[in-house]
Amino acid sequence: MKFRKSLLFLVAITVVLVLAACGGEDNEGNENSEGSEASSGEKITIFQSKVEISEQLEELAAEYEEETGVEVEVWGTTGDDYFQQLQIRLNSNQGPSIFSVRHITEAEKLDSYLYDMSNEPFVEHIAPDMALEYDGKVVGVPYGVEGFGLVYNKDLVSEEDIADYESFINTLEEFNGTDVDGLSLAQEAYFLIGHLSNYPFSLQDDNYEYIQQLNNGDVTMADTEEFQAFGQLMEDLRANIPNPLDITYDEQVGDFATGKTAMIHQGNWAYGMFEDYDLDFEIGMAPLPLLDNDKLEVGVGSNWGINGEKDDAEVQAAADFLNWMHTSETGMRYIVEEFGAVPAFTNIEANDLDPLSQAVLDATNSGETIPWSHNYYPANVIVNDFVPATENFFLSEDVSGDDFIDSLDTAWQNATK
Repeated sequence: MKFRKSLLFLVAITVVLVLAACGGEDNEGNENSEGSEASSGEKITIFQSKVEISEQLEELAAEYEEETGVEVEVWGTTGDDYFQQLQIRLNSNQGPSIFSVRHITEAEKLDSYLYDMSNEPFVEHIAPDMALEYDGKVVGVPYGVEGFGLVYNKDLVSEEDIADYESFINTLEEFNGTDVDGLSLAQEAYFLIGHLSNYPFSLQDDNYEYIQQLNNGDVTMADTEEFQAFGQLMEDLRANIPNPLDITYDEQVGDFATGKTAMIHQGNWAYGMFEDYDLDFEIGMAPLPLLDNDKLEVGVGSNWGINGEKDDAEVQAAADFLNWMHTSETGMRYIVEEFGAVPAFTNIEANDLDPLSQAVLDATNSGETIPWSHNYYPANVIVNDFVPATENFFLSEDVSGDDFIDSLDTAWQNATK
């Protein structure tokens, strides 16, 4: 009897051990499956498009892991076909926890994956109008901001000289025929017309909705007040500034830096070029006063999005990381000093900015901005269509501003067929 009881006891123990072993194998398999480590809050993955900050982001991830114990893996990319790579990963259920999304057009395509960050604590610090919103939800938080406008030599031009359209054109007329050019554009696509063409779009009540109406044929540029004013602006520029088709970007910046040009239409990125010169004057950035516009063009190159298809624990871990990056001393320092961004968060201080970036930051934090619209243009319309139309305008005095706007209408219609 004792032997039988012992045997039954040994059998029971064996069964328990076997079941435990099976359970252990299942657990091990789960730990190696997608998202399991992150679901326990121990790992998140980041796949982002700005190659130039990849190394710095890896360093930031290492600091976060050391501080919190949460592993952050940064996936590499060439950046050239990032969006296609991202879509492939997401569609095959191998997507990252955090990824880049540039603008609303991409947000529409990724809608089913984008987590609504509206209630996350760091969102309240995003500067006015800089969050990426879609369908009433905050689905992207900005890397940083860039802006463009009239970069001017304060020794030659005052703010009052360019405060409204009439004074701006009068200033150009005063410089015309002197040894100093009042303003210069450059021949490269975006510096010739890409950035400049934003204004009549961006002055709409809703630039994105207007572009959808344009795509659908519900409106035309020729019948829109802002574009009629833009056509007049182009005529006034042609009459008072050197032909931009004769000026390269390097020459535009160089002539301004050496005092040969009073103003250039450029962005805060141009300041890096000035480091090659010993500027002996102060510079500023002011709005281009089309229809007396008094706001800088400020936009976001890319945003951080969270993969809402991940399990709740991984989504929360991703949100915790973004919160830490935008509110902790370490994270905020990386954004400004290591990533080199002009912050789009009002709680992030940026000291020692160059004057152009400072102007962009001040406008961003105050909400005195109009948005970038070229993100929503038809693919390649600037290079393939707007540039030839603009070159023809500057080469042919008999092409009026109205004719120029008609040519942009035609170019747009061709690009959206």
